[in-house]
Amino acid sequence: MIIRSCYHSFSTLWWLSGIIVSLALSGCGPDIEPAAPRPESADIDRSMLELDVPPILRGTIASEAVMVGYEPVVVRGYGLVVGLNGTGSRDIPPSLRAHMLLEMSRRGIGSERTGWGHLKPEALLDSLDTAIVVVEGLIPPGSLGRWYSPRQWGESKQVVPGTPFDVRVYADPRTGTTSLEGGQLYTCELRPGPLTTGSRQAAALAEASGPIFVNPFSEPGSVQAEVITATIGRILHGGEVIENMPLKLQLFNPSHTRAAVLQNTINTKFPEEPMQGSKTAHGESDATIEISVPPSFKGNTDEFVKLLHYTTLRLAGAEANANFIRRSLLANPADAETAYWRWRALGNRALPIIRELYDHSEELPRLAALQAGAKLDDALVIPHLIDLTENTNSRNKLVAVNLLAEMGPNLVIDQALQKLLDEPDVETCLATYEALVKRGSHAIRRFHVDEHYIVDIVECDQSMVYITQQNQPRIALFGRALNIDRPITMQTWSNRLMIRENSEDFDKLDVYYRPHEEDPQGMIYTVSSSLPEFIYFLGHRSSIEQPDPGIGLSYGQTVGALHQIWSQGYLPVDFKAEQDRILAAIVAQEAGARIEDRPEFSERPVATPPAEDTSRPDF
Repeated sequence: MIIRSCYHSFSTLWWLSGIIVSLALSGCGPDIEPAAPRPESADIDRSMLELDVPPILRGTIASEAVMVGYEPVVVRGYGLVVGLNGTGSRDIPPSLRAHMLLEMSRRGIGSERTGWGHLKPEALLDSLDTAIVVVEGLIPPGSLGRWYSPRQWGESKQVVPGTPFDVRVYADPRTGTTSLEGGQLYTCELRPGPLTTGSRQAAALAEASGPIFVNPFSEPGSVQAEVITATIGRILHGGEVIENMPLKLQLFNPSHTRAAVLQNTINTKFPEEPMQGSKTAHGESDATIEISVPPSFKGNTDEFVKLLHYTTLRLAGAEANANFIRRSLLANPADAETAYWRWRALGNRALPIIRELYDHSEELPRLAALQAGAKLDDALVIPHLIDLTENTNSRNKLVAVNLLAEMGPNLVIDQALQKLLDEPDVETCLATYEALVKRGSHAIRRFHVDEHYIVDIVECDQSMVYITQQNQPRIALFGRALNIDRPITMQTWSNRLMIRENSEDFDKLDVYYRPHEEDPQGMIYTVSSSLPEFIYFLGHRSSIEQPDPGIGLSYGQTVGALHQIWSQGYLPVDFKAEQDRILAAIVAQEAGARIEDRPEFSERPVATPPAEDTSRPDF
């Protein structure tokens, strides 16, 4: 019989369509010696084995093996949230209470030896300022766990955090918790598989902790139906992988000789890095090789896996291989993605061949070459990419922006990107902003609001407030001289927050704020109507070191207040929020579906009237 393994490609240009190519291929290139014979099975005639791969892939690791089990891992666990304002619950099922008491005791809560003796587990669980929650997240495939350096004489052990990821937090539905706003999650363990307690639990793969970011568009203290969202939040980068998640490379034709060749090639291409703990490739048998992701690819495992797949087994003769790839691409432009990754895996020695296609007349070969040249940081590709941003369609413009974002420091690139901030297309504007942030451009003025979040000021023709709900908490203000409209008279959060213009100075606002419902009275502050200064006031908490006035709102509360001002017509800008995708990603992973990374935005309510220095910022 004949066994064939076919190569399938769902797209000819992955970076334009965003569709991931599925790879299930096998074969041996002309550069590889024949596999050593194995004992023949009565069911399969090994002598008739025939393999078929596209010519452009022959001689690569992808023609010899495939990565198995390369998918995210869903993890869950129970946790304790503290710091609530009477919105927690002491109504806890007995089995869950016993589990939490055991976990709290194991972590030293109530122990004088650990410094947590002032906290008693039973008292914490009985407080209305605490809540039992379910924490869940998605560990990226191939993540690196927390690493501890060997202890040296006279030195403390160095700890390198594991791969971070966002986590979703929601109140256990069996309790009476009404809101998680303002809460802080104590460190808890996250495990794969179903949510269980006791001896049935799987080994922990990650931990989670941090301040909870509740849906910013719900009203704290509201009795409306939307208050349900106050029991659900997220912690941006709140999860940390504590155990390595090694990958497995499976050979199509098991052979100790072939496995040794692949292992040697991978370890030569990706040598062991400091704090890696082991070699990148470690042969387990004649059929599988364990792969450890190098620390330099932490948080970017997809790129590492692609580069590994497309690595040439014979590392010598890179120029000849690059020329072979060029000929194959011109003969079949549908191989554009494969050509791009093969050139990238070859490295800078492929640049002389790649440059020949920077101005090629056919789009697919030209874009493959431009992308490879940009990823290899070739300065000669810059004029061609800038031309793409000026003279092509919006999709190619986004491709060019994302490529320029990752190139080395270059004033010409920064100037070209700054021009795109004035693009009327919102997606292009946001992509350009993210590119300039990644490049550390001075076109983005940034300040920190205490330890809560970051505010970026982007001077451009757009007028927009952009809210991130993943990774780093960030508020981006697009426009020039943004201010809250006056005259203004507004109240929200059951009259705990009220704003009106100052009677003596039209450029000032009087802000009344009462932190809690049970507080008999609040405080009145006079602040600037300038939006950056107002946001700083919302999140800043006054201290001896930084005595500027502020009411110390969390990131979620600050965004919620801004949304209320905008929805009532006093903020004449677009208000766009990146959609939270944690739950969608978890559901999709368990259902075997794929989630697009493209953000979605909120819309203004129909009934609305029309309308890196941590010191105090210099607005």
